[in-house]
Amino acid sequence: MEAEEHKFSSLEEYSEYPVREMKQRSTSFYTEMKRRRTVRHFSDRVVDRIIIENCLRTAATAPSGANMQPWSFVVVTDRDVKRQIRESAEKVEREFYSKNSTRKWVEELKPLGTDQHKPFLEIAPYLIVIFAQRYGILPDGSKKKHYYVTESVGIATGMLITSVHHAGLVSLTYTPSEMGFLNKILSRPPNEKPFLILVVGYPDEDTVVPVIQKKSLKDIATFI
Repeated sequence: MEAEEHKFSSLEEYSEYPVREMKQRSTSFYTEMKRRRTVRHFSDRVVDRIIIENCLRTAATAPSGANMQPWSFVVVTDRDVKRQIRESAEKVEREFYSKNSTRKWVEELKPLGTDQHKPFLEIAPYLIVIFAQRYGILPDGSKKKHYYVTESVGIATGMLITSVHHAGLVSLTYTPSEMGFLNKILSRPPNEKPFLILVVGYPDEDTVVPVIQKKSLKDIATFI
């Protein structure tokens, strides 16, 4: 039996720019992304679904181990489902915030203004629940190994967050300490593990964000 032939194509989509333009583009994009902030106070204003679909298409262009694309995005707009997610999440959070073992972490969260109450899960127009596919399922029901799942899904999620900001919306990355309830509420298969909930929408008119500092380039990068 002959080895499967893999097809390749030329890199027609690549565009090279003059160095001056590259510098300008990189500076402009940095300036754009520097405006991005995580918010916890959302408006219930309607967001056109096409915008969300395009952001998801962008996320799906992310690189992944062996091109397995081990992610699933469940977009929740139904009020009843959002309510179920909030109730389950707040139950988990009440337990988390009351444990002595997590006391230090809770203290670290105080400057960010977060607690066990998660009203944004019902108020924001979109909850994008991201699942990592630990393995694939072939048509005959057998398992297909996935590679670098966490890394791949993390990259796709970062691209989704970037796309949401670029479109003019805001988001919140929310990870309850235990997320198994999402599989049950959203009827997801056992090969999928909840990665995070991305809350998406417009900011509330009275939204405030904590004053924070980002590390400088010299603190995060080493050139050798």
